Order: sequence, then structure tokens, then C-alpha cells
Amino acid sequence: MKLFLECKRWAKAMLLLSLMVKGTLGFGQNESLADSLIQLYESGNYDSALQLKILSDIVNNLPDPDRILLYSDSLMMEAVRQDSTKYIFKSHLQTGNALQQKGNLSGALDSYYKAVEIADRNSEKKQLAIMYTAIAAVYAGMDNRKNVRQYYADAIAIFRTEQDTLNYAIAMENLGDTYLEWSKPDSALLYFNQSGPIFEKLENKLALAYNLGNKGLAFAQQGRPTKAEENIAEAIAILEELGDYWPITTYLTYMSDIYADKEDWDGAFDYSLRSLELAKQYGLKAQISSAYLKLSELYERTGYASAALNYYRKYIAFRDSVVNITAVQQMADIRRKSEIGQKQAEIDLANQQKQTQKIITIATGIALFLIALLAFGLYRRAVFTKRTKAIIEREMARSEALLVNILPVETAKELKEHGKVKAKKFESVTVLFTDFEAFTAHSEHVDPELLVSRLGYYFSAFDDIIEKHGLEKIKTIGDAYMCAGGLPFPIADHAIKTVNAALEILSFVEEVKAKNETSFSFSVRIGLNTGPVVAGVVGSKKFSYDIWGDTVNVASRMETFSDSGRINISHNTYLLVKDVFDCEYRGKVEVKNRGILKMYFVKGPRKEKSNV
Repeated sequence: MKLFLECKRWAKAMLLLSLMVKGTLGFGQNESLADSLIQLYESGNYDSALQLKILSDIVNNLPDPDRILLYSDSLMMEAVRQDSTKYIFKSHLQTGNALQQKGNLSGALDSYYKAVEIADRNSEKKQLAIMYTAIAAVYAGMDNRKNVRQYYADAIAIFRTEQDTLNYAIAMENLGDTYLEWSKPDSALLYFNQSGPIFEKLENKLALAYNLGNKGLAFAQQGRPTKAEENIAEAIAILEELGDYWPITTYLTYMSDIYADKEDWDGAFDYSLRSLELAKQYGLKAQISSAYLKLSELYERTGYASAALNYYRKYIAFRDSVVNITAVQQMADIRRKSEIGQKQAEIDLANQQKQTQKIITIATGIALFLIALLAFGLYRRAVFTKRTKAIIEREMARSEALLVNILPVETAKELKEHGKVKAKKFESVTVLFTDFEAFTAHSEHVDPELLVSRLGYYFSAFDDIIEKHGLEKIKTIGDAYMCAGGLPFPIADHAIKTVNAALEILSFVEEVKAKNETSFSFSVRIGLNTGPVVAGVVGSKKFSYDIWGDTVNVASRMETFSDSGRINISHNTYLLVKDVFDCEYRGKVEVKNRGILKMYFVKGPRKEKSNV
């Protein structure tokens, strides 16, 4: 089934991280909690002794891998500064988890092995076994079966020696899940049947739910849909009781696959629509996207091409709203499937022609009738082929445009030609951050789709403004918008261009508030800093053009310390724009972890004084 691998990998990650790491290292995803902690961290209103714990809790509760990497870097820098081995270990672990989620397996292994060195040096046996389990999961993704068996065996042996019953059962569950990936459901069930009773004895409902779900996947692979449906339904019931809705949406989609394989289309559509409704209710973006894609597949299989295309457009539009390059890969898959289908159609046509020739020898009249039918069929096939080709070409063009929207033109060209992009250092770049005030308060009371639509309204305008001034968009993180001037090609007046763009962004936001153009509007803070950065592309499947360096961190601080409706710039930027813009000196401001920084508000273009 198409969703099989996705379901299994997700279940493995949740078992490994949410259960094993939760008990030992304090892990448990809660994005709203993470956002609250980020606000606390950025405000600086906390005891400095709690800084590492706050950063660690932020990283532990964020579901988005890009945001995990951002704050994990901050955690690592502060942990190294304070010489905290405990939090250096946690930073390596969470960095590995985020890289594995993004598909960067080699990077994940590198981070995990660094964590292993710390655990081994400190003789932390349980932490060492947890890392062995995480490493085994990465090797499973690489299909390195020898290493998978070895690392799971080592982890299980340590958990048995340490009498850690829960983690022992989780390791057994994950090993069984790996056998499921290898299409060996019988072996998988042997391990699931050992771990399940342990979860039940420990009264760990969450682990038991995943065990039932994994058994359901194994039964489905054995060709036993009834047993699969029973187990998955029981898993969903437990998860509903626990209020854990993320996995429920995935299992509902998997139930849709089971019914689709039985050609029970009413049941298949019912489960997919339930998954979509639940995902929308709880704002689960990835699951909303998956549900749209599943409904598109179901309509395609039942012959409703227009409905399939409609839901696929929703899928693409939703993914585009969070700047996700997976759409490019999906379009490539569609082209490949279409080409295979076209070749199969040509083979079928040739066979039909042979059969027609045999019939001609029996009776001329029947042959003429069949030729007429064949001619009509060929005409319809030609029309269909022409339309299909046009759709493919449009999707290919959209794919190319999407890639260019995500990466700079030259960077996208280098990526297509060489399969990778070399990192480059720029000596002078001006970085701009924006952030909407009270965004979190809005998000708690606004429909998720409406919230995404409003963000798209503002960010689309920002995109037009920075393009007008020759700047490069880097990324958006929640309600934050980041761009830079002076790359991918160095320009002499990048600081002036970036300040002009900031003034235009501020003007646009104020005009929206004044005209009340939307159902609700925001106030914006803007911060700028100038200095050297390193730029490059990260990710192997979901590409992202990003920049790094102290310049970026200071620019973020400039935004944090700005006021509503104001543009706050650093001393470096001020020196480059003071002759063009009228600036108000704010004095020296103490910034957490950055020391004393000079800051200035930009008031507007400098008015030339006339000489009398």
C-alpha cells in the first residue's frame, strides 16, 4: 500500500523519541509550549541559570525539524560556553533527530555518533543504548541490514542488563518494525508479540497503541485486511482516549488504503475525509497535506479525474504555503507514471491491432466494423494523449518555477547541473528580519486555514517588495520573515536597498491596518544587521537556501529589540546608511549573550538641507 512506508517510519520515530527519550531525557513534542518558551527565551526575563534548560525544552517540544536545528545550534553554543556535557549531548541527539526527519541520514549519523562518544565517555549505559537504537533506525533507512541487527542487538542487551523493561520493549518493537520494512511480517509479529504484553503490563497506553497499529500493518502485509482493520481501529480508539491526534490521522489514512484495496470506496473516502477533518480541527499541517493527496489518489482510482485534479491542486497549494519543495518530487513522479502509462497504452494498442487482423481474415464485414470502432478509439486516444501531454508540460513548468521560487536562480541552476551546491562566504550582507506582534494570541483563536491565508497575504506582498529592491528571500519561520541584500551576487549598496525595502514593508503593514483590508491585521517589528555570512543549500530531498553566521544572530536580536511599527538597525548598518537615512540613536542596549550593542531607529529618508 502506498502509505505503508510512511506509516511505519512515523511509528518508529514516535516510539523511539516520544516513549524512549521521554522517560530518559525529557522529550515530548508540544508546539504551543515551545512557542511560549521561545517568547520567554527571547524576552530574557528569566534566571540565567535556567537558560540551558529553557533552550533544551524548546528543542524537545518543537515538531518542525528546521526550527529544531535553529534552536539546537543555540543550545550547542551556550552548552559549550558553559562547558555542560549534559546539554552538549542533548544538542547532538536532537540535531540528529531533526536531520533524520529531513532525510539527511549521513548528517544524522554524524550527530548520533558524537552523542555516543559522550555517553560512552561518561559510562551512561542507558543513554548509550538509546543512541544505538537511534543509529539502528538510521541504518534501517539506508537498508544496511547488518548494522541494523548489530546495533539493535547491542541496545537490547544493555537494556536487559540494566533491567530497563520499558526501553527493552521499545527496542524490540522498533526491531520488529524494521522487519516490517523488509517485508517480513512473520518475523515482525514475533517481536511485536513480545513487546505488546510488556506495554500492557506496564499500563503504557501510548506504547500499546503503537504496538496495535504496527500489528495492523503487519497483518495488512500478510494479506489479512480484517485483522489489520481490527488492530488499527483499536489503536485509534486508545489514541483518541489519550488525545494524541497526530497518529490518528495517519492511521485513518491507512484504514482508507485498506478499504481501497478491497474496492470499498465508500469506506475509503469516509476514512480519508475523517483524517482531513481531524487534521484541520487540530491544525496538523503535514496531515492536512497528506489527506488532500490521499483524496486525490482515491478520485483518480475511481475515475473522477476533475475531482482528483482539484484535490491535488489543494495539496500543492497547501504545501506551497509553507514553502515545501516536495511538490517538485511529486510532479516528477506524475510525469514518470504518465510516461509508463503511455508506453503501456502503446503496447495495448499494438495487441489490439494484431487481434483485429485475425478477425479481418474471418469476415470482411466484421473487420470493417471493428476498424471503424478502432478508428474511433484511436481518435479518442489521440485527444486524451494530447491533453495528458499538455497537463504534464504545465506541471513540469510549475515544477521548474517552484524550484526557482525556493532557491536563487543561479543556485537552482547549479543544483540541477551538479546535484549539489557549494557553500559560499559573503563578506558584507545586510540581513532583515520581520515579526508580527501578538501572532501567537491570534493563532489560538483563528481557524488554521484562515491564519495561513492571512500570512500568505502579507508574505506575498513582502516577496514583491524585496524583489523590487533586488533582495533575496531566505525563509519564513512561523510568522517571522527573513531576507538579505548582497547575495547571491555582491552589490555595493545592499544596506541602502534593504532599508528602503524595510520602509516599504512597514508602510504596507500600516496601510493594511488603516484600510482594514483583511479580517484581522498585524503590527510588525523589523530589525537589520550588516556583516559577513556563509550561504548554501541544506537538505537532500527538501532543499532550502539558508545563511549562517553571527551576522544573522545579531539581525534577529535587532528585530527582537525593535518596537511596534519601527525599524531597528545595528551600528554596522548605520555606518552604511547614515548619509541617506535619518536615524535616531537609541543608545547602547544590553542584549542577552551578545553584550552591549548600539542600536538606531530609522526615521525615513534624510532630507537635504538647503544652503542659504
